[in-house]
Amino acid sequence: MFREMRRKKQQLSTKECVEILRKRTSGVLAVFGEDGYPYAVPISYVYEDGKIYFHSAKAGHKIDAIQQNSKVSFCIIDQDQVVPEKYTSYFRSVIVFGKVRILEDDQEKYKSIEQLAVKYAPDDREEERKKAIEQEWNAFCMLELTIEHMTGKEAKELAKKNC
Repeated sequence: MFREMRRKKQQLSTKECVEILRKRTSGVLAVFGEDGYPYAVPISYVYEDGKIYFHSAKAGHKIDAIQQNSKVSFCIIDQDQVVPEKYTSYFRSVIVFGKVRILEDDQEKYKSIEQLAVKYAPDDREEERKKAIEQEWNAFCMLELTIEHMTGKEAKELAKKNC
């Protein structure tokens, strides 16, 4: 169903992919857009228990696309060091494929937005987080991306260094 990576020597392990998902703060979500055009949008996210959670307005291009087709891809760039003298970059990235669902259950929605809030404002007290979430509660929805396939890849120069 999903393609195998051609350059296996450059493939990151699942553990390395998960580490990247945990530490990074943004990625690009790609959905099937209108009129057959792909729609890719940068988002903030949190990774938890094999799933990726992100928030959204309740209406808009992204939500319309997800409601039409829940299959998405999500890409994170962990490193991109341009090396001009070699006409290349030393990169490390992760690509995820899966399906997205809008969380309808209030407990699921609250748990996921709280995880997102803790990731981006780890020093806030619980009361501050709760107040901020409650103020915006009716204006947003939470989405859950269930990972079906994940690959990570790094530049061959980095792969050689890690051997």
